[in-house]
Amino acid sequence: MLDSNDSKPTLVVEGKLADNERLKKESDFLRGTITRDLGDQTTGGFTTDNFQLIRFHGMYQQDDRDIRGERASQKLEPLHNVMLRARMPGGIISPEQWLVIEKFAEENTMYGSVRLTTRQTFQFHGVLKPHIKDMHKVINAAGIDSIATAGDVNRNVLCTTNPVESVLHAEAYEWSKRISEHLLPKTRAYAEIWLDGEKVKTTEEPILGETYLPRKFKTTVSIPPNNEVDVHANDLNFVAIAEDGKLVGWNVLVGGGLAMTHGDTGTYPRKADDFGFIPLEHTLAVAEHVVSVQRDWGNRVNRKNAKTKYTLDRVGTEVFKAEVERRAGVTFAPSRPYEFTARGDRFGWVEGFDGKHHLTLYLLSGRILDYPDRPLKTGLRKIAEIHKGDFRMTANQNLVIAGIAPEDRAEIEQIARDHGLIDDLMTPLMKNSMACVALPTCPLAMAEAERFLPDLIASVEGLLAKHGVAQDAIVLRVVGCPNGCGRAMLAEIGLVGKGPGKYNLHLGGNDVGTRVPKLYRENISPEVIEEELDGLIGRWVAERNPGECFGDFVIRAGIVAEVKVSKTDFYA
Repeated sequence: MLDSNDSKPTLVVEGKLADNERLKKESDFLRGTITRDLGDQTTGGFTTDNFQLIRFHGMYQQDDRDIRGERASQKLEPLHNVMLRARMPGGIISPEQWLVIEKFAEENTMYGSVRLTTRQTFQFHGVLKPHIKDMHKVINAAGIDSIATAGDVNRNVLCTTNPVESVLHAEAYEWSKRISEHLLPKTRAYAEIWLDGEKVKTTEEPILGETYLPRKFKTTVSIPPNNEVDVHANDLNFVAIAEDGKLVGWNVLVGGGLAMTHGDTGTYPRKADDFGFIPLEHTLAVAEHVVSVQRDWGNRVNRKNAKTKYTLDRVGTEVFKAEVERRAGVTFAPSRPYEFTARGDRFGWVEGFDGKHHLTLYLLSGRILDYPDRPLKTGLRKIAEIHKGDFRMTANQNLVIAGIAPEDRAEIEQIARDHGLIDDLMTPLMKNSMACVALPTCPLAMAEAERFLPDLIASVEGLLAKHGVAQDAIVLRVVGCPNGCGRAMLAEIGLVGKGPGKYNLHLGGNDVGTRVPKLYRENISPEVIEEELDGLIGRWVAERNPGECFGDFVIRAGIVAEVKVSKTDFYA
């Protein structure tokens, strides 16, 4: 966007501020009146401002939409509860911590499950108001918090889960923790409200500012060649550059994001731009000032255009980059060569350089619960009771039992098999499939996702078998709304909920997560989706080049156009 008077980029959007800016400014650095609401037992929910403010403390107010109508007919308010998302940079959790969170989920949530998320952490769903404060105290005692895992702040920092190259991974993991800590809010509101901590007056937020960021902000640390964290879904990405197996610095990618709004062509998914290379000593300064530039230049008038990706498109990538360089006192060098060749988790057993073994388990939609034929939660509890290493949650909703001594391998594998945690018949399609939570808990969901995924996988598996390629992989993702949580806008086949039982079908992402797919069919049923995919998969099998992934084929064959620049290509 250029100002007509001077033809310079409009750095700050003028106009009436979004109401979220008011509530942040009036919140006394995220305290609001949450404590008062917490003590109000006449309702299970929080008031309007506090409804938003608890997000900065890692919680979303939700209700069970399956019974919303029934409760309304009984003149009852919705069954308000909260979902909590923990802050666990890099996704590493000890067996002792696992036992604590599993026990709390079993005893104090409506659903009894632990859910692993695409943000490489766990969530509790269905925590009623009387249990909220206890929940924070329980996880805090185990060394876990939920500070800044939601709201207009930098959220949980992702890091490549790579137990094979564990020396390099250990360095990257430590940086993910340092970045997370550096960018956290400095207010003591979390400790005061939930842990009965000493009240300490907050006078400033030196990095995030008095009104925090214009919108949510996501950061990753990735180690090529695996792009499991999907760097192009995130505002800020540090891509590891190694020499002789030692981390020397990063290529910094800025401005990725997948959320959009149905019917609003001013919103779109966008890949991140490569700013260049920095050595390790500049990591925190660059992280801080990518955040500070977005803090100052991000759109505080229209929240739909408030994310970093829109700031870059409005002011220009080079202008944004130059301002980061000026504030950080750093000059980006040309990017160092790297390549992503995979994005998924490596299932089954892998031996690390140190002789330790690592077992990666596929968990459908990350949901850990005891099912009649698969008591997953019990199995993981039994493993946690004897495991001497750690657990690593992946950005694909799966779990690595890491650091297993050779002598313990057989026992852990037997427990996993006995409880349905290992499935030797799992297809490559299933391994590459993912869904967000959606109904019944997410208030934004327009269609099913997690509960629809098993049927969708079975449908597409049937099509692959029909065409003689049952063991071929396609990256398949389904989300209940266009907000991007399940990263469908980086899939080869991405389904985005449009309404009850209806989805938009997007095609043309690739198998390594470096291309946004394009809308192919809009507002269609699962039956029509299956019919469309039947023909497309048939063509792919008959016409593809050797090794050509499905997403590459549909572009080469002219079925959809390649999205190169989302701002101009996504809706064209």
